[in-house]
Amino acid sequence: MPQPLLAQSIDERISSAMDPVSSAIESVVFYSVPVAGVNLPLIVLWLVAAGGFFTVYLGFLNLRGPKHALELVRGQYSNPDDAGEVTHFQALATAVSGTVGLGNIAGVAVAIAIGGPGATVWMIIAGLLGMSSKMAECTLGVKYRRERPDGTVSGGPMYYLEQGIAEVTGRVRAGKTLAVLFSISCIGGAIGAGNMFQANQATAQIIAVTGGEDSPIADYRWVVGLIFAITVGAVIIGGIKSIARVTEKLVPIMAGVYLLAALLVIGSNLAEVPAAFGEIFRQAFALDSAYGGIIGALIVGFQRAAFSNEAGIGSAAIAHSAVRTEHPSTEGHVALLEPFIDTVIICTMTALIIVISGAYLDPVAGELGGVALTSAAFATVLPWFPNVLAVAVVAFAFSTMLTWSYYGMKSTGYLFDDSEVAETVFKVIFCVFVVVGASLSLGPVIGISDSMLFLMAIPNVLGLYILARLVKKEIFAYRDKVESGEIAKVDH
Repeated sequence: MPQPLLAQSIDERISSAMDPVSSAIESVVFYSVPVAGVNLPLIVLWLVAAGGFFTVYLGFLNLRGPKHALELVRGQYSNPDDAGEVTHFQALATAVSGTVGLGNIAGVAVAIAIGGPGATVWMIIAGLLGMSSKMAECTLGVKYRRERPDGTVSGGPMYYLEQGIAEVTGRVRAGKTLAVLFSISCIGGAIGAGNMFQANQATAQIIAVTGGEDSPIADYRWVVGLIFAITVGAVIIGGIKSIARVTEKLVPIMAGVYLLAALLVIGSNLAEVPAAFGEIFRQAFALDSAYGGIIGALIVGFQRAAFSNEAGIGSAAIAHSAVRTEHPSTEGHVALLEPFIDTVIICTMTALIIVISGAYLDPVAGELGGVALTSAAFATVLPWFPNVLAVAVVAFAFSTMLTWSYYGMKSTGYLFDDSEVAETVFKVIFCVFVVVGASLSLGPVIGISDSMLFLMAIPNVLGLYILARLVKKEIFAYRDKVESGEIAKVDH
Protein backbone atom coordinates (compact mmCIF):
# COMPACT_ATOMS: atom_id res chain seq x y z
CA MET A 1 0.00 0.00 0.00
CA PRO A 2 1.47 3.43 -0.92
CA GLN A 3 2.56 5.68 1.93
CA PRO A 4 0.41 8.76 2.63
CA LEU A 5 1.86 11.71 0.71
CA LEU A 6 2.73 13.69 3.85
CA ALA A 7 4.63 10.72 5.28
CA GLN A 8 6.83 10.41 2.21
CA SER A 9 10.26 12.01 1.94
CA ILE A 10 11.08 14.44 -0.87
CA ASP A 11 13.03 11.65 -2.60
CA GLU A 12 10.06 9.30 -2.42
CA ARG A 13 7.65 11.93 -3.73
CA ILE A 14 9.92 12.64 -6.69
CA SER A 15 10.32 8.92 -7.40
CA SER A 16 6.56 8.23 -7.26
CA ALA A 17 5.84 11.16 -9.54
CA MET A 18 8.64 10.52 -12.04
CA ASP A 19 8.76 6.71 -12.24
CA PRO A 20 6.01 6.28 -14.87
CA VAL A 21 7.36 9.19 -16.95
CA SER A 22 10.93 7.95 -16.69
CA SER A 23 9.99 4.40 -17.66
CA ALA A 24 8.00 5.58 -20.68
CA ILE A 25 10.78 7.84 -22.01
CA GLU A 26 13.54 5.28 -21.39
CA SER A 27 11.54 2.53 -23.12
CA VAL A 28 11.39 4.69 -26.26
CA VAL A 29 14.94 6.11 -26.34
CA PHE A 30 16.65 2.92 -25.16
CA TYR A 31 14.41 0.50 -27.05
CA SER A 32 16.27 -2.81 -27.28
CA VAL A 33 16.07 -5.87 -29.45
CA PRO A 34 17.31 -9.30 -28.30
CA VAL A 35 20.40 -10.54 -30.14
CA ALA A 36 21.67 -14.00 -29.18
CA GLY A 37 20.12 -13.62 -25.75
CA VAL A 38 21.56 -10.13 -25.15
CA ASN A 39 19.54 -6.92 -25.39
CA LEU A 40 20.91 -4.44 -27.95
CA PRO A 41 19.75 -0.82 -27.46
CA LEU A 42 19.01 0.57 -30.92
CA ILE A 43 20.42 3.97 -29.96
CA VAL A 44 23.83 2.29 -29.51
CA LEU A 45 23.54 0.68 -32.95
CA TRP A 46 22.55 4.12 -34.34
CA LEU A 47 25.73 5.69 -32.93
CA VAL A 48 28.14 2.89 -33.83
CA ALA A 49 26.72 2.61 -37.37
CA ALA A 50 27.34 6.34 -37.87
CA GLY A 51 30.94 5.91 -36.73
CA GLY A 52 31.41 3.01 -39.12
CA PHE A 53 29.88 4.90 -42.03
CA PHE A 54 32.05 8.00 -41.60
CA THR A 55 35.17 5.89 -41.02
CA VAL A 56 34.77 4.36 -44.48
CA TYR A 57 33.32 7.45 -46.17
CA LEU A 58 36.17 9.68 -45.01
CA GLY A 59 38.82 7.19 -46.05
CA PHE A 60 39.88 6.06 -42.55
CA LEU A 61 41.02 9.53 -41.48
CA ASN A 62 40.52 8.36 -37.91
CA LEU A 63 43.76 6.44 -38.44
CA ARG A 64 45.51 8.85 -40.81
CA GLY A 65 44.54 12.17 -39.24
CA PRO A 66 45.90 12.16 -35.65
CA LYS A 67 49.41 13.25 -36.71
CA HIS A 68 48.08 16.48 -38.19
CA ALA A 69 45.69 16.83 -35.25
CA LEU A 70 48.65 16.89 -32.84
CA GLU A 71 50.34 19.56 -34.96
CA LEU A 72 47.20 21.67 -34.70
CA VAL A 73 46.95 21.18 -30.93
CA ARG A 74 50.57 22.30 -30.58
CA GLY A 75 49.65 25.50 -32.43
CA GLN A 76 51.76 24.86 -35.52
CA TYR A 77 48.97 26.10 -37.82
CA SER A 78 47.35 28.63 -35.47
CA ASN A 79 46.71 32.28 -36.26
CA PRO A 80 45.71 34.33 -33.18
CA ASP A 81 43.88 36.78 -35.44
CA ASP A 82 41.37 34.18 -36.67
CA ALA A 83 37.77 34.44 -35.49
CA GLY A 84 36.95 32.44 -32.35
CA GLU A 85 37.52 32.53 -28.62
CA VAL A 86 39.84 29.66 -27.63
CA THR A 87 42.88 27.77 -28.94
CA HIS A 88 42.75 24.28 -30.42
CA PHE A 89 44.17 22.88 -27.19
CA GLN A 90 41.63 24.73 -25.03
CA ALA A 91 38.74 23.55 -27.21
CA LEU A 92 40.01 19.96 -26.99
CA ALA A 93 40.49 20.20 -23.21
CA THR A 94 37.00 21.59 -22.75
CA ALA A 95 35.40 18.86 -24.85
CA VAL A 96 37.47 16.12 -23.18
CA SER A 97 36.45 17.41 -19.76
CA GLY A 98 32.83 16.77 -20.73
CA THR A 99 33.49 13.12 -21.61
CA VAL A 100 36.36 11.97 -19.37
CA GLY A 101 34.77 11.13 -16.06
CA LEU A 102 32.65 8.51 -14.37
CA GLY A 103 32.23 6.63 -17.66
CA ASN A 104 35.96 5.94 -17.68
CA ILE A 105 36.11 4.97 -14.00
CA ALA A 106 32.77 3.32 -13.35
CA GLY A 107 31.53 2.50 -16.86
CA VAL A 108 34.51 0.33 -17.77
CA ALA A 109 34.14 -1.68 -14.57
CA VAL A 110 30.45 -2.22 -15.28
CA ALA A 111 31.27 -3.32 -18.84
CA ILE A 112 33.75 -5.95 -17.66
CA ALA A 113 31.54 -7.14 -14.80
CA ILE A 114 28.67 -7.69 -17.27
CA GLY A 115 30.38 -8.47 -20.57
CA GLY A 116 33.69 -9.89 -19.37
CA PRO A 117 37.23 -8.75 -20.27
CA GLY A 118 36.42 -9.15 -23.97
CA ALA A 119 34.20 -6.07 -23.82
CA THR A 120 37.44 -4.04 -23.75
CA VAL A 121 38.27 -4.89 -27.38
CA TRP A 122 34.86 -3.76 -28.58
CA MET A 123 35.12 -0.57 -26.52
CA ILE A 124 38.37 0.22 -28.33
CA ILE A 125 36.83 -0.51 -31.75
CA ALA A 126 33.81 1.66 -30.93
CA GLY A 127 36.17 4.42 -29.77
CA LEU A 128 38.12 4.29 -33.04
CA LEU A 129 34.89 4.45 -35.05
CA GLY A 130 33.66 7.31 -32.86
CA MET A 131 36.68 9.37 -33.88
CA SER A 132 35.15 9.67 -37.36
CA SER A 133 31.77 10.83 -36.05
CA LYS A 134 33.48 13.47 -33.93
CA MET A 135 35.47 14.66 -36.94
CA ALA A 136 32.31 15.11 -39.01
CA GLU A 137 30.22 16.89 -36.37
CA CYS A 138 33.00 19.23 -35.22
CA THR A 139 33.89 20.23 -38.78
CA LEU A 140 30.26 21.19 -39.32
CA GLY A 141 30.11 22.91 -35.94
CA VAL A 142 32.79 25.40 -36.98
CA LYS A 143 31.53 25.77 -40.54
CA TYR A 144 28.06 26.88 -39.48
CA ARG A 145 28.86 28.68 -36.25
CA ARG A 146 27.43 32.15 -35.64
CA GLU A 147 29.87 34.97 -34.87
CA ARG A 148 28.61 37.85 -32.74
CA PRO A 149 29.72 41.49 -33.06
CA ASP A 150 31.58 41.26 -29.74
CA GLY A 151 33.76 38.41 -31.04
CA THR A 152 32.00 35.59 -29.19
CA VAL A 153 30.71 32.63 -31.18
CA SER A 154 27.87 30.13 -30.95
CA GLY A 155 27.99 26.83 -32.74
CA GLY A 156 26.97 23.21 -32.61
CA PRO A 157 24.44 20.82 -34.12
CA MET A 158 21.53 23.26 -33.68
CA TYR A 159 23.18 25.62 -36.19
CA TYR A 160 24.32 23.10 -38.78
CA LEU A 161 21.02 21.25 -38.56
CA GLU A 162 19.08 24.42 -39.30
CA GLN A 163 21.39 26.12 -41.80
CA GLY A 164 23.12 23.11 -43.35
CA ILE A 165 19.98 21.10 -44.06
CA ALA A 166 18.24 24.18 -45.47
CA GLU A 167 21.26 24.85 -47.68
CA VAL A 168 21.65 21.28 -48.95
CA THR A 169 18.02 20.16 -49.24
CA GLY A 170 16.04 23.41 -49.22
CA ARG A 171 13.90 22.03 -46.37
CA VAL A 172 14.03 24.95 -43.94
CA ARG A 173 11.30 23.70 -41.61
CA ALA A 174 12.81 20.20 -41.33
CA GLY A 175 16.21 21.57 -40.34
CA LYS A 176 14.69 23.96 -37.82
CA THR A 177 12.62 21.17 -36.25
CA LEU A 178 15.67 18.93 -35.82
CA ALA A 179 17.65 21.85 -34.37
CA VAL A 180 14.95 22.65 -31.80
CA LEU A 181 14.65 18.96 -30.82
CA PHE A 182 18.41 18.79 -30.35
CA SER A 183 18.51 21.98 -28.26
CA ILE A 184 15.69 20.94 -25.92
CA SER A 185 17.30 17.52 -25.44
CA CYS A 186 20.68 19.11 -24.80
CA ILE A 187 19.27 21.37 -22.08
CA GLY A 188 17.64 18.36 -20.39
CA GLY A 189 20.84 16.33 -20.65
CA ALA A 190 22.93 19.24 -19.33
CA ILE A 191 20.79 19.74 -16.22
CA GLY A 192 20.44 16.02 -15.52
CA ALA A 193 23.35 13.85 -16.65
CA GLY A 194 25.79 16.76 -16.99
CA ASN A 195 24.88 18.38 -13.68
CA MET A 196 22.70 16.61 -11.09
CA PHE A 197 24.22 13.18 -11.66
CA GLN A 198 27.76 14.57 -11.45
CA ALA A 199 27.01 16.53 -8.26
CA ASN A 200 25.29 13.51 -6.74
CA GLN A 201 28.15 11.09 -7.41
CA ALA A 202 30.85 13.55 -6.33
CA THR A 203 29.01 14.20 -3.07
CA ALA A 204 28.61 10.45 -2.51
CA GLN A 205 32.37 9.96 -2.95
CA ILE A 206 33.19 12.75 -0.50
CA ILE A 207 30.87 11.20 2.09
CA ALA A 208 32.29 7.71 1.44
CA VAL A 209 35.88 8.74 2.22
CA THR A 210 34.91 10.80 5.27
CA GLY A 211 33.12 8.03 7.15
CA GLY A 212 30.20 6.89 5.01
CA GLU A 213 26.80 7.31 6.62
CA ASP A 214 28.62 8.21 9.85
CA SER A 215 30.35 11.09 8.08
CA PRO A 216 29.73 14.47 9.71
CA ILE A 217 28.56 15.79 6.36
CA ALA A 218 26.19 12.91 5.54
CA ASP A 219 23.21 14.96 6.70
CA TYR A 220 24.47 18.12 5.04
CA ARG A 221 24.70 17.11 1.40
CA TRP A 222 23.15 20.42 0.42
CA VAL A 223 26.18 22.23 1.89
CA VAL A 224 28.50 20.23 -0.39
CA GLY A 225 26.17 21.02 -3.27
CA LEU A 226 26.18 24.71 -2.40
CA ILE A 227 30.00 24.78 -2.41
CA PHE A 228 29.97 23.06 -5.81
CA ALA A 229 27.36 25.50 -7.11
CA ILE A 230 29.33 28.55 -5.99
CA THR A 231 32.54 27.18 -7.52
CA VAL A 232 30.84 26.23 -10.79
CA GLY A 233 29.05 29.58 -10.94
CA ALA A 234 32.29 31.50 -10.42
CA VAL A 235 33.77 29.79 -13.50
CA ILE A 236 30.84 29.66 -15.92
CA ILE A 237 29.91 33.31 -15.47
CA GLY A 238 32.91 34.13 -17.67
CA GLY A 239 31.70 31.96 -20.56
CA ILE A 240 33.81 29.66 -22.72
CA LYS A 241 37.06 31.56 -22.19
CA SER A 242 36.78 31.18 -18.42
CA ILE A 243 35.75 27.52 -18.72
CA ALA A 244 38.62 26.82 -21.15
CA ARG A 245 41.18 28.43 -18.82
CA VAL A 246 40.11 26.06 -16.05
CA THR A 247 39.75 22.91 -18.14
CA GLU A 248 43.07 23.33 -19.96
CA LYS A 249 44.76 23.10 -16.54
CA LEU A 250 42.42 20.70 -14.76
CA VAL A 251 42.04 18.07 -17.49
CA PRO A 252 45.78 17.34 -17.97
CA ILE A 253 46.31 17.24 -14.19
CA MET A 254 43.42 14.93 -13.35
CA ALA A 255 44.03 12.66 -16.34
CA GLY A 256 47.76 12.65 -15.57
CA VAL A 257 47.26 11.64 -11.93
CA TYR A 258 44.84 8.89 -12.91
CA LEU A 259 47.11 7.55 -15.65
CA LEU A 260 50.18 7.72 -13.40
CA ALA A 261 48.40 5.60 -10.78
CA ALA A 262 47.34 3.22 -13.55
CA LEU A 263 50.94 2.89 -14.77
CA LEU A 264 52.10 2.16 -11.21
CA VAL A 265 49.60 -0.68 -10.93
CA ILE A 266 50.46 -2.05 -14.39
CA GLY A 267 54.18 -1.70 -13.68
CA SER A 268 53.79 -3.66 -10.46
CA ASN A 269 52.15 -6.48 -12.42
CA LEU A 270 54.20 -6.20 -15.62
CA ALA A 271 54.72 -9.95 -15.92
CA GLU A 272 50.94 -10.48 -15.96
CA VAL A 273 50.19 -7.95 -18.71
CA PRO A 274 50.63 -10.37 -21.67
CA ALA A 275 48.28 -12.89 -20.03
CA ALA A 276 45.76 -10.12 -19.33
CA PHE A 277 45.77 -8.99 -22.96
CA GLY A 278 45.49 -12.63 -24.01
CA GLU A 279 42.39 -13.04 -21.85
CA ILE A 280 40.89 -9.81 -23.18
CA PHE A 281 41.28 -10.89 -26.82
CA ARG A 282 40.30 -14.50 -26.14
CA GLN A 283 37.01 -13.51 -24.55
CA ALA A 284 36.34 -10.81 -27.13
CA PHE A 285 35.96 -13.51 -29.79
CA ALA A 286 34.81 -16.41 -27.62
CA LEU A 287 31.82 -18.24 -29.05
CA ASP A 288 30.64 -19.23 -25.60
CA SER A 289 31.50 -17.89 -22.16
CA ALA A 290 30.01 -16.99 -18.80
CA TYR A 291 29.51 -13.47 -20.11
CA GLY A 292 27.48 -14.28 -23.20
CA GLY A 293 30.36 -14.84 -25.61
CA ILE A 294 31.29 -12.59 -28.50
CA ILE A 295 27.80 -11.07 -28.83
CA GLY A 296 27.60 -10.17 -25.14
CA ALA A 297 31.09 -8.67 -25.11
CA LEU A 298 30.45 -6.74 -28.33
CA ILE A 299 27.13 -5.23 -27.23
CA VAL A 300 28.31 -4.29 -23.75
CA GLY A 301 31.60 -2.90 -25.10
CA PHE A 302 29.89 -0.79 -27.76
CA GLN A 303 27.32 0.45 -25.25
CA ARG A 304 29.86 1.58 -22.65
CA ALA A 305 32.03 3.26 -25.32
CA ALA A 306 29.02 5.15 -26.70
CA PHE A 307 28.07 6.26 -23.18
CA SER A 308 31.65 7.31 -22.46
CA ASN A 309 32.87 9.29 -25.47
CA GLU A 310 29.52 10.71 -26.70
CA ALA A 311 30.58 10.40 -30.36
CA GLY A 312 27.57 11.13 -32.54
CA ILE A 313 25.61 12.82 -29.78
CA GLY A 314 26.78 16.23 -30.98
CA SER A 315 27.67 17.76 -27.62
CA ALA A 316 31.39 18.18 -28.33
CA ALA A 317 30.69 20.19 -31.49
CA ILE A 318 29.38 23.00 -29.27
CA ALA A 319 32.72 23.33 -27.46
CA HIS A 320 34.88 22.85 -30.55
CA SER A 321 32.93 25.55 -32.41
CA ALA A 322 34.49 28.24 -30.21
CA VAL A 323 37.99 27.60 -31.58
CA ARG A 324 40.06 30.30 -33.30
CA THR A 325 40.35 29.17 -36.91
CA GLU A 326 39.21 30.05 -40.40
CA HIS A 327 39.31 26.43 -41.60
CA PRO A 328 36.47 24.30 -40.14
CA SER A 329 38.32 21.07 -40.91
CA THR A 330 41.14 21.97 -38.51
CA GLU A 331 38.84 21.41 -35.55
CA GLY A 332 37.46 18.29 -37.15
CA HIS A 333 40.99 16.90 -37.06
CA VAL A 334 41.53 17.99 -33.44
CA ALA A 335 38.24 16.35 -32.43
CA LEU A 336 39.64 12.99 -33.63
CA LEU A 337 41.79 12.94 -30.51
CA GLU A 338 38.88 13.14 -28.09
CA PRO A 339 37.50 9.56 -28.35
CA PHE A 340 41.08 8.31 -28.62
CA ILE A 341 42.03 9.90 -25.29
CA ASP A 342 38.73 9.05 -23.62
CA THR A 343 38.09 5.51 -24.81
CA VAL A 344 41.19 4.05 -26.41
CA ILE A 345 43.68 5.24 -23.77
CA ILE A 346 41.94 5.89 -20.45
CA CYS A 347 39.22 3.23 -20.71
CA THR A 348 41.72 0.62 -21.92
CA MET A 349 44.09 1.25 -19.02
CA THR A 350 41.23 1.03 -16.53
CA ALA A 351 40.12 -2.24 -18.08
CA LEU A 352 43.63 -3.67 -18.05
CA ILE A 353 43.97 -2.97 -14.33
CA ILE A 354 40.62 -4.58 -13.53
CA VAL A 355 41.62 -7.69 -15.50
CA ILE A 356 45.16 -7.88 -14.06
CA SER A 357 43.87 -7.55 -10.50
CA GLY A 358 41.20 -10.19 -11.05
CA ALA A 359 38.71 -7.93 -9.25
CA TYR A 360 36.05 -8.72 -11.85
CA LEU A 361 36.17 -12.41 -10.80
CA ASP A 362 34.77 -11.57 -7.36
CA PRO A 363 31.32 -13.23 -7.15
CA VAL A 364 29.83 -9.91 -6.03
CA ALA A 365 31.69 -7.81 -8.64
CA GLY A 366 28.47 -6.99 -10.42
CA GLU A 367 26.96 -5.72 -7.17
CA LEU A 368 29.89 -3.54 -6.11
CA GLY A 369 29.05 -0.73 -8.51
CA GLY A 370 31.45 0.67 -11.07
CA VAL A 371 33.48 3.07 -8.93
CA ALA A 372 33.81 0.53 -6.10
CA LEU A 373 35.04 -2.20 -8.46
CA THR A 374 37.64 0.09 -10.06
CA SER A 375 38.71 1.26 -6.62
CA ALA A 376 39.11 -2.35 -5.44
CA ALA A 377 41.26 -3.16 -8.48
CA PHE A 378 43.61 -0.24 -7.86
CA ALA A 379 43.74 -0.97 -4.12
CA THR A 380 45.33 -4.39 -4.78
CA VAL A 381 48.58 -2.50 -5.40
CA LEU A 382 47.90 0.98 -4.02
CA PRO A 383 45.94 0.68 -0.74
CA TRP A 384 45.69 4.47 -0.53
CA PHE A 385 44.23 4.83 -4.03
CA PRO A 386 40.54 4.91 -2.99
CA ASN A 387 41.21 8.34 -1.50
CA VAL A 388 42.91 9.51 -4.70
CA LEU A 389 40.04 8.05 -6.72
CA ALA A 390 37.59 10.07 -4.64
CA VAL A 391 39.51 13.24 -5.54
CA ALA A 392 39.58 12.17 -9.20
CA VAL A 393 35.81 11.58 -9.21
CA VAL A 394 35.23 15.04 -7.73
CA ALA A 395 37.58 16.66 -10.28
CA PHE A 396 36.04 14.75 -13.19
CA ALA A 397 32.53 15.66 -12.02
CA PHE A 398 33.45 19.32 -11.60
CA SER A 399 34.97 19.61 -15.08
CA THR A 400 32.01 17.79 -16.60
CA MET A 401 29.61 20.24 -14.96
CA LEU A 402 31.59 23.17 -16.36
CA THR A 403 31.48 21.85 -19.90
CA TRP A 404 27.84 20.80 -19.84
CA SER A 405 26.82 24.18 -18.43
CA TYR A 406 28.25 25.65 -21.64
CA TYR A 407 26.42 23.13 -23.81
CA GLY A 408 23.11 23.90 -22.09
CA MET A 409 23.73 27.64 -22.19
CA LYS A 410 24.42 27.62 -25.93
CA SER A 411 21.33 25.50 -26.58
CA THR A 412 19.30 27.98 -24.56
CA GLY A 413 20.85 30.82 -26.55
CA TYR A 414 19.82 29.13 -29.79
CA LEU A 415 16.20 28.79 -28.69
CA PHE A 416 16.07 32.44 -27.59
CA ASP A 417 17.98 34.11 -30.43
CA ASP A 418 21.30 34.40 -28.58
CA SER A 419 19.65 36.35 -25.76
CA GLU A 420 22.24 37.07 -23.06
CA VAL A 421 19.40 37.31 -20.53
CA ALA A 422 18.20 33.79 -21.40
CA GLU A 423 21.75 32.42 -21.17
CA THR A 424 22.24 34.09 -17.77
CA VAL A 425 18.95 32.66 -16.50
CA PHE A 426 20.11 29.20 -17.61
CA LYS A 427 23.38 29.62 -15.68
CA VAL A 428 21.44 30.46 -12.51
CA ILE A 429 19.08 27.51 -12.97
CA PHE A 430 22.06 25.24 -13.65
CA CYS A 431 23.71 26.25 -10.36
CA VAL A 432 20.49 25.71 -8.43
CA PHE A 433 20.25 22.17 -9.78
CA VAL A 434 23.81 21.47 -8.62
CA VAL A 435 22.50 21.81 -5.05
CA VAL A 436 19.43 19.71 -5.89
CA GLY A 437 21.57 16.98 -7.41
CA ALA A 438 23.91 16.81 -4.42
CA SER A 439 21.02 16.72 -1.93
CA LEU A 440 18.68 14.07 -3.33
CA SER A 441 18.90 10.48 -4.51
CA LEU A 442 17.89 11.05 -8.09
CA GLY A 443 16.58 7.70 -9.32
CA PRO A 444 14.14 8.16 -12.18
CA VAL A 445 15.16 11.79 -12.70
CA ILE A 446 18.50 10.52 -14.01
CA GLY A 447 16.67 8.00 -16.19
CA ILE A 448 14.95 10.87 -17.95
CA SER A 449 18.12 12.96 -18.24
CA ASP A 450 20.08 10.03 -19.70
CA SER A 451 17.29 9.61 -22.22
CA MET A 452 17.47 13.30 -23.11
CA LEU A 453 21.22 12.97 -23.57
CA PHE A 454 20.89 10.16 -26.09
CA LEU A 455 17.84 11.71 -27.74
CA MET A 456 20.32 14.33 -28.99
CA ALA A 457 21.87 11.63 -31.20
CA ILE A 458 18.75 11.12 -33.29
CA PRO A 459 18.58 14.55 -34.99
CA ASN A 460 22.36 14.96 -34.91
CA VAL A 461 23.26 11.73 -36.71
CA LEU A 462 20.41 12.22 -39.17
CA GLY A 463 21.85 15.64 -39.97
CA LEU A 464 25.36 14.20 -40.35
CA TYR A 465 24.13 11.74 -42.96
CA ILE A 466 22.35 14.49 -44.88
CA LEU A 467 25.44 16.71 -44.79
CA ALA A 468 27.99 13.91 -45.34
CA ARG A 469 28.96 14.99 -48.86
CA LEU A 470 29.57 18.55 -47.67
CA VAL A 471 31.70 17.27 -44.75
CA LYS A 472 33.87 15.21 -47.07
CA LYS A 473 34.35 18.10 -49.49
CA GLU A 474 35.33 20.46 -46.65
CA ILE A 475 37.83 18.06 -45.10
CA PHE A 476 39.56 16.95 -48.30
CA ALA A 477 39.77 20.47 -49.70
CA TYR A 478 41.60 21.50 -46.53
CA ARG A 479 43.94 18.49 -46.61
CA ASP A 480 44.80 19.24 -50.26
CA LYS A 481 45.79 22.78 -49.28
CA VAL A 482 47.99 21.51 -46.44
CA GLU A 483 49.69 18.94 -48.66
CA SER A 484 50.29 21.50 -51.44
CA GLY A 485 51.76 23.99 -48.98
CA GLU A 486 49.03 26.59 -49.55
CA ILE A 487 48.31 26.26 -45.84
CA ALA A 488 51.67 26.14 -44.11
CA LYS A 489 52.94 25.91 -40.57
CA VAL A 490 53.42 29.22 -38.82
CA ASP A 491 56.43 30.44 -36.85
CA HIS A 492 55.71 31.54 -33.31
